[in-house]
Amino acid sequence: MNKAVTIFTDGGSRGNPGPSGAGAAIYHGEKEIGHVSKFLGIQTNNFAEYEALILALEKVRILLGNPVVEPVTVKMDSELIVKQMKGEYKVKNPVLKSKHAVVRGVIIESFPHISFVHVRREYNKRADALANHAMDQGR
Repeated sequence: MNKAVTIFTDGGSRGNPGPSGAGAAIYHGEKEIGHVSKFLGIQTNNFAEYEALILALEKVRILLGNPVVEPVTVKMDSELIVKQMKGEYKVKNPVLKSKHAVVRGVIIESFPHISFVHVRREYNKRADALANHAMDQGR
């Protein structure tokens, strides 16, 4: 039986907009199998949240192949992005709308079994640390 894949993602900005970063940690079962951390320049926190998600999904495709046959759970502390990905909230901002469309396209192409879960910030420490590391590197 295949192990489940869990992705923790986080994006942030220091100021909104401000210097921003994206981070994600990818787990196969209990083991971290990969991570991403990227400075994004001057962006909003929501842009950074979407970018973290995109980078994580791309990394999972590299690590596990395309399509990803295992069930994937994305855990984020951004309630807005989780609800937008579930279709509970509309995406109104034009920049975020284009990011949302990219994510939807990647999901349709590669992730037949994906779900999104909102988690409290204290349960997203690894991804938060990776996003903050990216912001620190970008200074």
